[in-house]
Amino acid sequence: MAESPPSAAEIPVRAPLTIGEAAALTGLSPKMIRYYEQEGLFVPRARSAAGYRQYGEADLHALRFIRSARDLGFSLKQIAELTGLWRDRGRASAEVKRLALAHIESLEAKAALLRGMAATLRELAQRCHGDDRPDCPILEGIEDYARDQAPDAGACHSDT
Repeated sequence: MAESPPSAAEIPVRAPLTIGEAAALTGLSPKMIRYYEQEGLFVPRARSAAGYRQYGEADLHALRFIRSARDLGFSLKQIAELTGLWRDRGRASAEVKRLALAHIESLEAKAALLRGMAATLRELAQRCHGDDRPDCPILEGIEDYARDQAPDAGACHSDT
């Protein structure tokens, strides 16, 4: 039986790497790596004499961690917290668990909202004949929703 090829994470890395090489090995674009640096999530450990970023194995590990956290839907603020905890070997796991549980709660709320939106659109689509007639329950439903969400046009908004 043939072995599967090694993943990018398993390929030995020669250091220093350019940003393009680091991007290829982490699945991030150079633009995203620069953005994470700008946001303070990541700082490359070395620069060349000309000021170019240089990446080593520890940098790739940190970038993969950030990418994994983003793939799990964590915000940049949450990732900053997570990376701080990840780097702090004396941290309490309770803090990490608190962040994870709060994120789970947020994801579940978003999922419920999306399920509700899908159910509404499904109902509107079922009411639509989908033929050559101009009347369309989908567009009417969206229009009704927009009208229901608009501020009360008759209310007086005065600062005095």
